Amino acid sequence: MANDMQRTDVEWSRREATHFLWRTGFGASADEIQQVTTDGLDKAIDRLLSPQTESAAFGKADAVLRQAAFDSGNIADLKAWWLHRMTASANPLVEKLTLLWHNHFATSNAKVDSVPLMAAQNDLLRRESLGSFRRVLYDIAKDVAMLVWLDSNSNRKRHPNENFAREVMELFSLGVGNYSEHDIQEAARAFTGWHVRNGEFWFNAIQHDTGEKAVFSKRGHFDGGEVIELCLEHPACPRFLAFKLLRQFVEPSPSREHIDALAARIRQHNFEWRSILRELFSSRLFFSEQARQSIIKSPVELLLGAVRQLKAKPNLQSLARLSAELGQDLFEPPTVKGWDGGRLWISSTTLIQRANFATALLKSNQLGSVSFATLRVEDDVNYFVQLLLARDVGAEAVAELRQFMKNQTGDPETRLRSLTQFVMQMPEYQLT
Repeated sequence: MANDMQRTDVEWSRREATHFLWRTGFGASADEIQQVTTDGLDKAIDRLLSPQTESAAFGKADAVLRQAAFDSGNIADLKAWWLHRMTASANPLVEKLTLLWHNHFATSNAKVDSVPLMAAQNDLLRRESLGSFRRVLYDIAKDVAMLVWLDSNSNRKRHPNENFAREVMELFSLGVGNYSEHDIQEAARAFTGWHVRNGEFWFNAIQHDTGEKAVFSKRGHFDGGEVIELCLEHPACPRFLAFKLLRQFVEPSPSREHIDALAARIRQHNFEWRSILRELFSSRLFFSEQARQSIIKSPVELLLGAVRQLKAKPNLQSLARLSAELGQDLFEPPTVKGWDGGRLWISSTTLIQRANFATALLKSNQLGSVSFATLRVEDDVNYFVQLLLARDVGAEAVAELRQFMKNQTGDPETRLRSLTQFVMQMPEYQLT
């Protein structure tokens, strides 16, 4: 309902701060949660939506990892570069939105076969992550990785290729049921001649169909850019985007009322994300009880959430491989539809792998290193329940955890590793 998009009146606390950080980034350390709890919602949102200066250490590592990927030409190295950004950037929302749009504009290196082209598309998505959907939709139509992915060089005047025209309507802007096959055929004509030459976008005028076209019952000598504008003007576009945003940040099955309410704000703000997200992240809906712990963590959210919560030093290559095994292979989505996500993240196999992840991180150091040596807390059970689950798990579960700790032997760090592993293997840890 429209009222759900009004500003929240929730009493700010550690619980709200944790929910805010989990949904707008990839987990959070105890220090980060305490900082946002102290700052309050307005200051937290201002920082989230304003470019934060990256540290010198981050910048150095970012440059080294990116250059290593370009030098090797190995997509695995580019995956490590991006995982480092998602783990260590001072702008976590930017990286989370980049991941959202990577799934939305799903393009796979399995076909593109170029680290520089995949990196360039990733840069584009990041650049407009808090900018304009209008600009990113125009720019993605000329993105070389996308043009290769959707066979745009075969889109010629005499034999239009419908791949991009279909995806720009079905997957990028409108959704199924909001266009006709004739709309796709005519739009494909508008994109003829949008080709790649020497690794760059090239408008091949000889192969462009300049004739009159009819799209969404409108007639004109449309080119590709004008078709994109017609898609943006279509009433289905803001609703399609609202559904995507709500699934990512609020609830797994958005209601029609919630979609309509957010769609109205998207149209009002002319597809400018910063203003839209400011309203969403401060809304009653975002902090509603039905929104909390309702979304199944994606593999990247699961893995990087733990790394950030525990301040681990990650093995980026190993995390990339495990994420792929769990169903989310960065830069290589399974189809043009990307990852369906939600409940499909969980199967009998991946559930076991998700549980084993805690052991691999905490006991074998296969995925990185975690140290508890400097951690001093009065109530270790409550500390890790709040840090890792951020919910009331009930007196019975707490009692079970306390008894578990009493039964542990060894030095304090070993006992804390066992407790953390136990909590991370609870069903509640799969939700954010």
